[in-house]
Amino acid sequence: IAMMTQQRNLKHALLLYGVPEGVSRDEIEETAGTIKALGKVVVKGKMFNSQLKSLMVLCECREEINPTTIPPEIMPISGGSGWKAVYYIEPQPDDFEGKLLTFLQNEGKTLEDIQGLRTHGGEVDGNSEAIIRAVGELMVRTNKQPESHPYRRLRTFSGVIPTPAGEEVLDTWLEQARLLVDEGECSDKEKRRRILESLKGPALEIIQAVRLTQPDASSQDYIEAIETIFGRVESAEELYLSFRALHQQPGEHLSEFLRRLERSLVKVVQGGGLPVSAANKARLEQLVKGSTSELMLLQLKIRERMENPPSFLNLLREVMEEEDVPIKPLSRLGLWGLA
Repeated sequence: IAMMTQQRNLKHALLLYGVPEGVSRDEIEETAGTIKALGKVVVKGKMFNSQLKSLMVLCECREEINPTTIPPEIMPISGGSGWKAVYYIEPQPDDFEGKLLTFLQNEGKTLEDIQGLRTHGGEVDGNSEAIIRAVGELMVRTNKQPESHPYRRLRTFSGVIPTPAGEEVLDTWLEQARLLVDEGECSDKEKRRRILESLKGPALEIIQAVRLTQPDASSQDYIEAIETIFGRVESAEELYLSFRALHQQPGEHLSEFLRRLERSLVKVVQGGGLPVSAANKARLEQLVKGSTSELMLLQLKIRERMENPPSFLNLLREVMEEEDVPIKPLSRLGLWGLA
Protein backbone atom coordinates (compact mmCIF):
# COMPACT_ATOMS: atom_id res chain seq x y z
CA ILE A 1 0.00 0.00 0.00
CA ALA A 2 2.82 2.35 0.90
CA MET A 3 4.27 1.84 -2.59
CA MET A 4 1.15 3.32 -4.11
CA THR A 5 1.21 6.47 -1.98
CA GLN A 6 4.95 6.97 -2.51
CA GLN A 7 5.43 6.05 -6.18
CA ARG A 8 2.06 6.37 -7.89
CA ASN A 9 0.40 9.58 -9.06
CA LEU A 10 -2.06 10.60 -6.37
CA LYS A 11 -4.54 11.51 -9.10
CA HIS A 12 -5.24 7.77 -9.31
CA ALA A 13 -5.85 7.34 -5.56
CA LEU A 14 -9.38 7.00 -4.19
CA LEU A 15 -10.19 6.61 -0.49
CA LEU A 16 -13.61 5.23 0.44
CA TYR A 17 -14.98 5.32 3.99
CA GLY A 18 -18.23 4.15 5.50
CA VAL A 19 -17.83 0.73 3.83
CA PRO A 20 -19.51 -2.05 5.90
CA GLU A 21 -17.10 -4.63 7.30
CA GLY A 22 -18.66 -7.60 5.51
CA VAL A 23 -18.36 -6.14 2.00
CA SER A 24 -16.06 -8.17 -0.24
CA ARG A 25 -13.15 -6.85 -2.27
CA ASP A 26 -14.99 -7.71 -5.50
CA GLU A 27 -18.07 -5.74 -4.46
CA ILE A 28 -15.97 -2.71 -3.53
CA GLU A 29 -14.22 -2.77 -6.90
CA GLU A 30 -17.48 -3.33 -8.78
CA THR A 31 -19.20 -0.51 -6.89
CA ALA A 32 -16.38 1.96 -7.56
CA GLY A 33 -16.33 0.72 -11.15
CA THR A 34 -19.86 2.03 -11.66
CA ILE A 35 -18.17 5.43 -11.98
CA LYS A 36 -17.01 4.82 -15.55
CA ALA A 37 -14.63 7.78 -15.51
CA LEU A 38 -12.40 5.93 -13.03
CA GLY A 39 -11.70 3.03 -15.35
CA LYS A 40 -10.73 -0.24 -13.69
CA VAL A 41 -10.53 0.11 -9.90
CA VAL A 42 -8.30 -2.10 -7.74
CA VAL A 43 -8.43 -2.27 -3.95
CA LYS A 44 -4.94 -1.67 -2.55
CA GLY A 45 -5.69 -1.87 1.15
CA LYS A 46 -8.44 -1.67 3.72
CA MET A 47 -8.61 -1.16 7.44
CA PHE A 48 -11.43 -1.41 9.97
CA ASN A 49 -11.91 1.75 12.01
CA SER A 50 -13.41 0.93 15.39
CA GLN A 51 -14.64 4.50 15.90
CA LEU A 52 -16.40 4.70 12.55
CA LYS A 53 -17.41 1.03 12.88
CA SER A 54 -16.76 0.55 9.17
CA LEU A 55 -13.95 -0.03 6.70
CA MET A 56 -11.75 2.59 5.12
CA VAL A 57 -10.57 1.38 1.71
CA LEU A 58 -7.71 2.71 -0.41
CA CYS A 59 -8.17 2.09 -4.15
CA GLU A 60 -6.12 2.69 -7.28
CA CYS A 61 -7.96 3.79 -10.42
CA ARG A 62 -6.71 3.19 -13.94
CA GLU A 63 -7.79 6.68 -15.02
CA GLU A 64 -6.84 9.94 -13.38
CA ILE A 65 -9.61 11.17 -11.10
CA ASN A 66 -11.61 14.10 -12.42
CA PRO A 67 -13.45 15.64 -9.44
CA THR A 68 -16.30 16.81 -11.68
CA THR A 69 -17.21 13.19 -12.46
CA ILE A 70 -17.13 11.81 -8.90
CA PRO A 71 -20.18 12.18 -6.65
CA PRO A 72 -19.56 12.91 -2.94
CA GLU A 73 -21.09 9.51 -2.15
CA ILE A 74 -20.87 6.31 -4.19
CA MET A 75 -23.94 4.11 -3.79
CA PRO A 76 -23.09 0.39 -3.26
CA ILE A 77 -24.48 -2.03 -5.85
CA SER A 78 -26.10 -4.10 -3.08
CA GLY A 79 -28.03 -1.11 -1.69
CA GLY A 80 -27.73 0.74 1.60
CA SER A 81 -26.13 4.03 2.53
CA GLY A 82 -23.52 5.61 0.30
CA TRP A 83 -19.75 5.40 0.76
CA LYS A 84 -17.94 8.71 1.11
CA ALA A 85 -15.25 9.37 -1.47
CA VAL A 86 -12.01 11.27 -0.82
CA TYR A 87 -9.59 11.90 -3.67
CA TYR A 88 -6.60 14.08 -4.43
CA ILE A 89 -6.35 16.58 -7.25
CA GLU A 90 -2.73 17.76 -7.47
CA PRO A 91 -0.18 15.16 -8.61
CA GLN A 92 2.88 16.52 -6.78
CA PRO A 93 3.58 14.45 -3.63
CA ASP A 94 5.15 17.50 -1.93
CA ASP A 95 1.85 19.39 -2.28
CA PHE A 96 -0.15 16.71 -0.47
CA GLU A 97 -0.37 18.87 2.64
CA GLY A 98 -1.86 21.70 0.60
CA LYS A 99 -4.52 19.40 -0.77
CA LEU A 100 -5.18 18.06 2.70
CA LEU A 101 -5.53 21.59 4.07
CA THR A 102 -8.17 22.33 1.43
CA PHE A 103 -10.01 19.17 2.36
CA LEU A 104 -9.83 20.03 6.06
CA GLN A 105 -11.07 23.55 5.39
CA ASN A 106 -14.11 22.14 3.61
CA GLU A 107 -14.77 20.00 6.70
CA GLY A 108 -14.28 22.92 9.09
CA LYS A 109 -11.14 21.37 10.61
CA THR A 110 -7.41 22.10 10.92
CA LEU A 111 -4.23 20.02 10.94
CA GLU A 112 -4.28 20.08 14.74
CA ASP A 113 -7.35 17.82 14.55
CA ILE A 114 -5.30 15.03 12.99
CA GLN A 115 -2.80 13.15 15.12
CA GLY A 116 0.23 11.42 13.63
CA LEU A 117 -0.29 12.59 10.05
CA ARG A 118 2.79 14.81 9.86
CA THR A 119 6.39 13.91 10.64
CA HIS A 120 8.74 16.17 12.57
CA GLY A 121 10.02 17.64 9.31
CA GLY A 122 6.53 18.67 8.23
CA GLU A 123 6.37 16.06 5.44
CA VAL A 124 3.46 13.76 4.99
CA ASP A 125 3.81 10.23 6.37
CA GLY A 126 4.10 7.91 3.37
CA ASN A 127 2.39 5.01 5.13
CA SER A 128 -1.09 4.69 3.62
CA GLU A 129 -2.49 3.01 6.74
CA ALA A 130 -1.55 6.10 8.75
CA ILE A 131 -3.29 8.28 6.17
CA ILE A 132 -6.42 6.15 6.33
CA ARG A 133 -6.41 6.17 10.13
CA ALA A 134 -5.89 9.93 10.35
CA VAL A 135 -8.68 10.76 7.91
CA GLY A 136 -10.88 8.25 9.72
CA GLU A 137 -10.36 10.02 13.03
CA LEU A 138 -11.27 13.28 11.34
CA MET A 139 -14.47 11.77 9.95
CA VAL A 140 -15.47 10.54 13.41
CA ARG A 141 -15.18 14.07 14.77
CA THR A 142 -16.89 15.62 11.77
CA ASN A 143 -19.77 13.18 11.53
CA LYS A 144 -20.23 12.16 15.16
CA GLN A 145 -23.90 11.65 15.98
CA PRO A 146 -25.61 12.36 19.30
CA GLU A 147 -24.85 9.67 21.88
CA SER A 148 -28.51 8.90 22.36
CA HIS A 149 -31.26 9.27 19.80
CA PRO A 150 -34.83 8.08 20.24
CA TYR A 151 -35.47 7.13 16.61
CA ARG A 152 -34.65 3.60 15.63
CA ARG A 153 -33.32 2.60 12.25
CA LEU A 154 -35.90 2.38 9.47
CA ARG A 155 -36.60 -1.12 8.22
CA THR A 156 -35.74 -2.01 4.64
CA PHE A 157 -38.07 -1.07 1.80
CA SER A 158 -37.47 -2.00 -1.85
CA GLY A 159 -40.86 -1.48 -3.52
CA VAL A 160 -40.88 -5.09 -4.74
CA ILE A 161 -44.32 -6.78 -4.84
CA PRO A 162 -45.03 -9.07 -3.05
CA THR A 163 -43.04 -7.68 -0.14
CA PRO A 164 -39.94 -9.88 0.43
CA ALA A 165 -39.37 -11.42 3.86
CA GLY A 166 -37.64 -9.04 6.25
CA GLU A 167 -38.79 -5.93 4.39
CA GLU A 168 -41.46 -3.38 5.28
CA VAL A 169 -44.69 -2.74 3.40
CA LEU A 170 -45.09 0.74 1.94
CA ASP A 171 -47.66 2.13 4.39
CA THR A 172 -45.68 1.10 7.48
CA TRP A 173 -42.39 2.35 6.02
CA LEU A 174 -43.97 5.71 5.13
CA GLU A 175 -45.43 6.00 8.62
CA GLN A 176 -42.06 5.46 10.30
CA ALA A 177 -40.21 7.67 7.81
CA ARG A 178 -42.64 10.53 8.40
CA LEU A 179 -42.20 10.12 12.14
CA LEU A 180 -38.44 10.47 11.67
CA VAL A 181 -38.79 13.55 9.45
CA ASP A 182 -41.44 15.31 11.54
CA GLU A 183 -40.09 14.61 15.03
CA GLY A 184 -36.42 13.80 14.54
CA GLU A 185 -34.03 16.25 16.19
CA CYS A 186 -31.16 15.41 13.85
CA SER A 187 -30.26 17.44 10.75
CA ASP A 188 -32.05 16.96 7.45
CA LYS A 189 -28.80 15.56 6.07
CA GLU A 190 -28.90 12.83 8.71
CA LYS A 191 -32.59 12.16 7.97
CA ARG A 192 -31.78 11.75 4.27
CA ARG A 193 -28.96 9.37 5.17
CA ARG A 194 -31.25 7.24 7.32
CA ILE A 195 -33.85 7.09 4.58
CA LEU A 196 -31.21 6.14 2.01
CA GLU A 197 -29.75 3.34 4.10
CA SER A 198 -33.20 1.77 4.44
CA LEU A 199 -33.80 1.56 0.69
CA LYS A 200 -32.74 -1.03 -1.85
CA GLY A 201 -33.70 -2.22 -5.32
CA PRO A 202 -36.26 -0.12 -7.26
CA ALA A 203 -36.87 2.23 -4.31
CA LEU A 204 -33.16 3.05 -4.04
CA GLU A 205 -32.98 3.66 -7.80
CA ILE A 206 -35.81 6.21 -7.54
CA ILE A 207 -34.03 8.21 -4.83
CA GLN A 208 -30.73 8.01 -6.70
CA ALA A 209 -32.53 9.62 -9.64
CA VAL A 210 -33.96 12.30 -7.34
CA ARG A 211 -30.47 13.03 -5.95
CA LEU A 212 -29.10 13.36 -9.48
CA THR A 213 -31.82 15.65 -10.85
CA GLN A 214 -32.56 17.55 -7.63
CA PRO A 215 -29.37 17.75 -5.53
CA ASP A 216 -31.01 20.00 -2.93
CA ALA A 217 -33.95 17.62 -2.35
CA SER A 218 -35.02 17.34 1.30
CA SER A 219 -35.88 14.25 3.31
CA GLN A 220 -39.56 15.14 2.80
CA ASP A 221 -38.95 15.17 -0.96
CA TYR A 222 -37.51 11.65 -0.69
CA ILE A 223 -40.63 10.41 1.09
CA GLU A 224 -42.96 12.09 -1.40
CA ALA A 225 -41.05 10.52 -4.30
CA ILE A 226 -41.38 7.03 -2.80
CA GLU A 227 -45.08 7.54 -2.11
CA THR A 228 -45.72 8.92 -5.61
CA ILE A 229 -43.99 6.03 -7.38
CA PHE A 230 -44.99 3.09 -5.20
CA GLY A 231 -48.22 4.26 -3.57
CA ARG A 232 -51.55 3.22 -4.99
CA VAL A 233 -53.54 6.28 -6.02
CA GLU A 234 -56.99 6.06 -4.43
CA SER A 235 -59.83 8.53 -4.72
CA ALA A 236 -61.35 10.16 -1.65
CA GLU A 237 -64.40 7.94 -2.08
CA GLU A 238 -62.30 4.75 -2.23
CA LEU A 239 -60.40 5.75 0.90
CA TYR A 240 -63.65 6.46 2.75
CA LEU A 241 -65.23 3.15 1.71
CA SER A 242 -62.09 1.26 2.78
CA PHE A 243 -62.28 2.94 6.19
CA ARG A 244 -65.95 2.05 6.59
CA ALA A 245 -65.21 -1.60 5.71
CA LEU A 246 -62.71 -2.16 8.55
CA HIS A 247 -63.59 -4.75 11.21
CA GLN A 248 -61.79 -6.12 14.25
CA GLN A 249 -59.93 -9.34 13.41
CA PRO A 250 -60.00 -12.53 15.54
CA GLY A 251 -57.39 -12.21 18.30
CA GLU A 252 -56.89 -8.49 17.65
CA HIS A 253 -57.07 -6.28 20.74
CA LEU A 254 -59.46 -3.35 20.60
CA SER A 255 -56.49 -0.96 20.95
CA GLU A 256 -54.82 -2.57 17.94
CA PHE A 257 -58.02 -2.28 15.92
CA LEU A 258 -58.32 1.38 16.96
CA ARG A 259 -54.78 2.11 15.75
CA ARG A 260 -55.55 0.39 12.45
CA LEU A 261 -58.71 2.46 12.15
CA GLU A 262 -56.71 5.63 12.77
CA ARG A 263 -54.17 4.92 10.04
CA SER A 264 -57.02 4.52 7.56
CA LEU A 265 -58.87 7.58 8.87
CA VAL A 266 -55.79 9.78 8.47
CA LYS A 267 -55.60 8.78 4.79
CA VAL A 268 -59.29 9.62 4.36
CA VAL A 269 -58.83 13.10 5.84
CA GLN A 270 -55.61 13.75 3.91
CA GLY A 271 -57.33 12.62 0.71
CA GLY A 272 -60.25 14.97 1.23
CA GLY A 273 -62.81 12.28 2.06
CA LEU A 274 -63.72 13.83 5.42
CA PRO A 275 -63.15 17.19 7.10
CA VAL A 276 -60.97 17.14 10.20
CA SER A 277 -63.92 18.31 12.28
CA ALA A 278 -65.81 15.09 11.48
CA ALA A 279 -62.94 12.71 12.22
CA ASN A 280 -63.63 12.06 15.92
CA LYS A 281 -67.25 11.09 15.31
CA ALA A 282 -66.40 8.93 12.27
CA ARG A 283 -63.76 7.11 14.31
CA LEU A 284 -66.19 6.33 17.11
CA GLU A 285 -68.92 5.22 14.69
CA GLN A 286 -66.62 2.78 12.91
CA LEU A 287 -65.23 1.51 16.21
CA VAL A 288 -68.76 0.56 17.28
CA LYS A 289 -69.63 -0.88 13.88
CA GLY A 290 -66.47 -2.91 13.39
CA SER A 291 -65.64 -4.02 16.93
CA THR A 292 -66.31 -7.48 18.37
CA SER A 293 -65.32 -6.35 21.90
CA GLU A 294 -68.91 -5.65 22.97
CA LEU A 295 -68.23 -5.82 26.71
CA MET A 296 -65.46 -3.24 26.53
CA LEU A 297 -67.62 -0.90 24.46
CA LEU A 298 -70.25 -1.09 27.20
CA GLN A 299 -67.70 -0.51 29.97
CA LEU A 300 -66.35 2.58 28.20
CA LYS A 301 -69.88 3.79 27.34
CA ILE A 302 -68.80 4.33 23.76
CA ARG A 303 -72.29 4.56 22.25
CA GLU A 304 -73.34 7.23 24.74
CA ARG A 305 -70.50 9.50 23.61
CA MET A 306 -71.41 9.95 19.95
CA GLU A 307 -72.46 13.57 20.41
CA ASN A 308 -69.23 14.48 22.19
CA PRO A 309 -66.63 12.00 20.87
CA PRO A 310 -63.14 11.92 22.43
CA SER A 311 -59.96 12.57 20.47
CA PHE A 312 -57.96 9.63 19.19
CA LEU A 313 -55.27 9.83 21.87
CA ASN A 314 -57.76 10.12 24.71
CA LEU A 315 -59.81 7.22 23.36
CA LEU A 316 -56.72 5.07 22.87
CA ARG A 317 -55.55 5.78 26.41
CA GLU A 318 -58.95 4.76 27.82
CA VAL A 319 -59.00 1.54 25.80
CA MET A 320 -55.44 0.60 26.79
CA GLU A 321 -56.19 1.25 30.46
CA GLU A 322 -59.28 -0.97 30.19
CA GLU A 323 -57.15 -3.66 28.55
CA ASP A 324 -54.60 -3.16 31.32
CA VAL A 325 -51.88 -2.59 28.75
CA PRO A 326 -48.84 -0.62 30.02
CA ILE A 327 -49.04 2.81 28.40
CA LYS A 328 -45.88 3.77 26.52
CA PRO A 329 -44.92 7.34 25.69
CA LEU A 330 -47.15 8.32 22.79
CA SER A 331 -44.21 9.45 20.68
CA ARG A 332 -43.03 5.83 20.55
CA LEU A 333 -46.32 4.36 19.35
CA GLY A 334 -45.80 5.35 15.73
CA LEU A 335 -49.26 6.97 15.56
CA TRP A 336 -50.68 9.73 13.42
CA GLY A 337 -53.71 10.67 15.50
CA LEU A 338 -56.15 13.39 14.59
CA ALA A 339 -57.07 15.75 17.42
